[in-house]
Amino acid sequence: MSASGSRVDARDYVEGLAAPHPWSRYVALGDSFTEGVGDPEPRSPGGLRGWADRVAEELSVGHEDFAYANLAVRGLLLEQILDQQTGPALALKPDLITLSGGGNDLVFRGSDPDKLAAKLDAGVELLSSTGATIVLFGGPDWGGTPVLGHSRGKVAIFNENIRIVASRHDAVIADLWSLRELTDPRMWDPDRLHFSPLGYHTIAMMVLDTLNVPHTLQPHEPRPLPENSWRHARAEDLVWARKYLFPWVLRRIRHQTEEELKAKRPAAGPVFGAGMPPGTFIGTRQDS
Repeated sequence: MSASGSRVDARDYVEGLAAPHPWSRYVALGDSFTEGVGDPEPRSPGGLRGWADRVAEELSVGHEDFAYANLAVRGLLLEQILDQQTGPALALKPDLITLSGGGNDLVFRGSDPDKLAAKLDAGVELLSSTGATIVLFGGPDWGGTPVLGHSRGKVAIFNENIRIVASRHDAVIADLWSLRELTDPRMWDPDRLHFSPLGYHTIAMMVLDTLNVPHTLQPHEPRPLPENSWRHARAEDLVWARKYLFPWVLRRIRHQTEEELKAKRPAAGPVFGAGMPPGTFIGTRQDS
């Protein structure tokens, strides 16, 4: 009901939040970061939401012809992302493309960030031939993160290379390194390898701000962390390694299942489906 007592239709509410922007077809390329692993949502395709879905939700408001595809697949290296997803992305004729990759190469393969950047440059050159707006991602600062922290130097070098690639192809950079909120443990999934719903929400805000698109997302205050002794924290690290890290590494060594290798949104279509009508998420959900 409105302040005057008249009923406000949900569609009118959502339309009132419409943000001006020039894009009508958005395609997201990447790995588990773009797929949204760590942010379960049964109503979303693939059972995951993540930052890209949140961005698409906001971009779709008031744009009836807006279409969104998410080709990301967890566990892929940068070369695999480019080889497997560039062709399908080009076929969808997007005018907005986000591309994130290289984290698995740097952290789990110890790849050379300069050679990795050369692969990225070739991929962005091809994608930019569409005339679409390209968004690239600077990697987060993993300095305070167990295990991942050892790759901090390589991530920093790769980030500088990404700036060069972006400059060469007139791409936009969403700089996760400068997003200091991500150093908060509450921004991460319990597996410490992916972000939490709060982390993805924060990243979506940053992406929309980078694109200079007004949006309805608001900063959320994370729940306070419990106080831990050093001994307790050490015990938690050992449990984490046994429960999350070692199984994850083994899955990278072995072949992935067919189920793991499917993109959650392979075709460009409306952001909101039958199980997720407009207004389901926009301006209504609190992530913490």
